[in-house]
Amino acid sequence: MPTTKVTGHFTFADWKEGPVTPEGTFPRLAHATVTNAFSGGIEAEATTCDYAIAYLTETTGVFAGTELVTGRVDGRAGTFVLEERGRFESDGTVHCAFEVVGGSGTEGLRGLRGTGGFTYRHGETEVPYAFEYDVE
Repeated sequence: MPTTKVTGHFTFADWKEGPVTPEGTFPRLAHATVTNAFSGGIEAEATTCDYAIAYLTETTGVFAGTELVTGRVDGRAGTFVLEERGRFESDGTVHCAFEVVGGSGTEGLRGLRGTGGFTYRHGETEVPYAFEYDVE
């Protein structure tokens, strides 16, 4: 099956972050949970995200996490998990790449494979994403 490319936007809410190691020291670790809402090729009202964050400075660092998505991809309903890795820069820009965790697709998304990413710029309320996928 050929790879399908879709785009869209997401919004984020309920960002909750807490320290894992003492604040004010670098590098330091933090943990965050967030809820996203996707529109476009991926449609999901409220995802669940969990992130581990490494601050290299007060405004720069890297993160890794997982996101549980329940909704639709190009009209196919189901649930799947995204593995995410990214970095954030001192100007507030966030770069993230994500990949569907193999075997995580359910229902109409069983066999889903795909990769994507986004770049968030400080102050944006809707973040554009791109996603390439296929379903076995």
